[in-house]
Amino acid sequence: MISRRTIATMAVTLLFGAGCGRFGNQDAKGSHAQRIVSVSKQYTEILYALGAADDLVAVDVSSTYPPEVRKLPTVGYHRALSVEGMLAAKPTLILSGGPENMGPEPVVEQLKSLKIPMQYWEVPGDLDGAKELIRDMGKAFHKEARADSLVATLDADMAHALDPARAPADTPSVAIIHYGQAMNLYFLISSRSLAGQMVRWAGGRMAVNDTGSFGTRMTSPEVLAKANPDVILLTDFGYDRLAGRKDILALPGVAATKAARSGRIFRIEEHDIIYYGPRTGQNVEMIRSLIRQPGTPE
Repeated sequence: MISRRTIATMAVTLLFGAGCGRFGNQDAKGSHAQRIVSVSKQYTEILYALGAADDLVAVDVSSTYPPEVRKLPTVGYHRALSVEGMLAAKPTLILSGGPENMGPEPVVEQLKSLKIPMQYWEVPGDLDGAKELIRDMGKAFHKEARADSLVATLDADMAHALDPARAPADTPSVAIIHYGQAMNLYFLISSRSLAGQMVRWAGGRMAVNDTGSFGTRMTSPEVLAKANPDVILLTDFGYDRLAGRKDILALPGVAATKAARSGRIFRIEEHDIIYYGPRTGQNVEMIRSLIRQPGTPE
C-alpha cells in the first residue's frame, strides 16, 4: 500500500436519486463544488475541524462526530457499505479510510469500475501520525493554516493532560466494553488498543491484559470477573441498545465486578476513544474525569 496517495483520480458523473438520511434527513445544501462521501469517522471529524466539510454530502454510520454530521445521509457501515446508498449520494470523491477499512469487496470493486476517485491516508497508530494526517488533509483541502492550528492545540492539550504534576495518586483498573455492530457482539477492548493508551494517559490501567490489537469477544464471564475492574466504560451504541442497568449487568461477568457493585459503569462515546484526532487531549481529560467519578451503587 502506498501511503498518503490518491488511489484513483478519474471523475465520473452518476445520475441517481437522492439518498436516505440517517434519521430521514436529506442533503439540503443544494449544489456543491464537489460531492464528498466519507466512510471514515476519523476523516469525517478532521474535515469538520478543518472547516472543510461544506462539500461533504454523505458519511458511513460510524461517523458520529461532530453532532451536525448526524444530519447527513448515510451509506451503511464502512465495512458493510450499500452500493445503492453510495451511488445515491452521487459522489465525485470518496474518502475511503483505506482498503482494510472499506467493504464488502464487491461494492468496492463496483465503485472502482465506475472510476469514482477514492483517496485515503494511512491510519495513524500514534499521535505523531495523527498530527501528520491532520496536516496532510489540511494540504489536500487547502486548509494548511487551520491544520497547523489544530496540531498546536492538540500539542497543548496533551501537554496539559500528561503534566507530571497532575498525576493521580491511585491507578484505577478499567475495562472498556464495545459493541461491534458489524458482528453483533460485545468485545473487551484490548490493552494494546488506542483506547488502552488513552486510559493509561488518563492515569488508569487496563484491567484485562491481552495480546490482540482490538479486543476479546465477551463469550465467557470468567475473563471479566477475574479482571475485576474498578471501572467499566461501555461505548455508546452498546450502552444505548441495552434496556438499562439490569441488561448491562447481564453481560458476561459484569455483575461480579467491583465496578458493578460500586455502580461505576459509565457510557462513553466510541468516537472519543477509537482513533486519535484533534480532540485527543480533551478526550484524555474526559476519561480522567470518568474513571475517578464516584459510583451510584444500588
